[in-house]
Amino acid sequence: MKSIVRWPKTLEFAGYSCVAMAVALLLPLSVAFYLGDNGLRPILFSIFSALALGGLLIGVFRGPVIEFGHREAIIMVLLAWLTVIGLGALPFYFSNSFGGLTDATFESASGFTTTGATILKNVESLPGSLLLWRSFTHWLGGMGIILLGIAVLPLIGTGGMALYRAEFAGSISEKLKPRIAETAWSLWSIYASLTLACILALFLAGMTPFDAVAHAFSTMGTGGFSTRNSSIESFESATIEGVIILFMFLAGLNFTLQYRLFLQRRLQRFLGDRELRVFAGIIAISTIFITVSLTNVLAIPWVTAFRSALFQVVSIQTGTGFSSSDFAQWPPFAQLLLLVLMCIGGCTGSTTGGLKISRLDMLWQVIRREFHRMVERRGIFSIHMNGKAVSEHTIQGMLNLVYLALVIHFVSCLLLTAFGVDVFTSISAVTASIFNIGPGLGQIGPAGNYSGFTAPVKWVLIFDMVAGRLEFYVFLVVLSRSFWRK
Repeated sequence: MKSIVRWPKTLEFAGYSCVAMAVALLLPLSVAFYLGDNGLRPILFSIFSALALGGLLIGVFRGPVIEFGHREAIIMVLLAWLTVIGLGALPFYFSNSFGGLTDATFESASGFTTTGATILKNVESLPGSLLLWRSFTHWLGGMGIILLGIAVLPLIGTGGMALYRAEFAGSISEKLKPRIAETAWSLWSIYASLTLACILALFLAGMTPFDAVAHAFSTMGTGGFSTRNSSIESFESATIEGVIILFMFLAGLNFTLQYRLFLQRRLQRFLGDRELRVFAGIIAISTIFITVSLTNVLAIPWVTAFRSALFQVVSIQTGTGFSSSDFAQWPPFAQLLLLVLMCIGGCTGSTTGGLKISRLDMLWQVIRREFHRMVERRGIFSIHMNGKAVSEHTIQGMLNLVYLALVIHFVSCLLLTAFGVDVFTSISAVTASIFNIGPGLGQIGPAGNYSGFTAPVKWVLIFDMVAGRLEFYVFLVVLSRSFWRK
């Protein structure tokens, strides 16, 4: 029986992903040469491995340009992500700083999915080149591996929009240009420009050039890997915190909306966006609540409390995971509120994790609509976003995604407790992984790490990180029998 997936073209695309990884590794390689650190050999081995595998796949399976379908696009997205995570783990695996394949894969998955969870007890013991590679994985995974591929590898075929929609299956994927490759380039140009601005601002705020680059990658990718054990707290600088707050906020906004602002100069549409206003409102209200809690319970001066609260609220809601203080020591109310913000996340079409503001806004409107229907049974009520009616198909997709998130969260918590993890830590670790946050509460707080978990627990969390980053659909649909039917 003929396969529904044309595997040669799919595997050829995986080969291009390998070559792209080898190119990406040239950045930490140049740093290793410049610093003369111990990351040189691991990175060289990784580059040779990526080129060998990529050359083999391209050489064997290369064929004519074709138009591929939606199912092939889903397989390509999944293969690309698994490929870059596997190859991205090689520099960690070949170094002596990680316990083995599981830890190296965990760190790589955490990097590319912009989760920011780490198994390292002493981050500062890593060579500078590997520290930069950790942060660079955030930056690459932040805007999306496939979006980058569409921008720079148009030779794979004419199904670029299928790839685009496959990677952002749970999001609103909008074409800004007639050609999808032009759309990808437009979004990446904004992303790269903001990153350069962040590097410059952090350098002027007092960071070294190396720290500025590494933290800018982590900030714009909303990942949270730092070059310091105590994260941003170690810099003890209100200016640095202010710069990072600004760029975390920008990274948490819809990049399509930023395109309208920066390239089309449509300020009114930018400021009038409903999701933006809700996002900013949640940050403002949460910051006030936590500031009051810190002031009343811990007797922290309100200026210091506000500074800590604002930084952690923006960091957690955008899924960045930087810390300016150990919020695991905060009052229970503040910790619970941060846990809620982990689930909410930033705006659709951003580099953030979480369920996203627009979906939760739609969910709230759906609940209100059901109340209205109970009162006015013959009434017709529609859901609107920014003045436009939302289709029932979109609403059903949102409800399905929320349902999938809850089911995966529950099953993952069950598995962690079955492996001996306590209930509180299980809930915190799964929430931080599935919504790509990184630090959680308890033993995995900002002062802790994930090294204490067993290998099976780490693999469950790796699954959660990748499934959450791909917004569940792409990762799970291939497990259904209907996907493989002709």
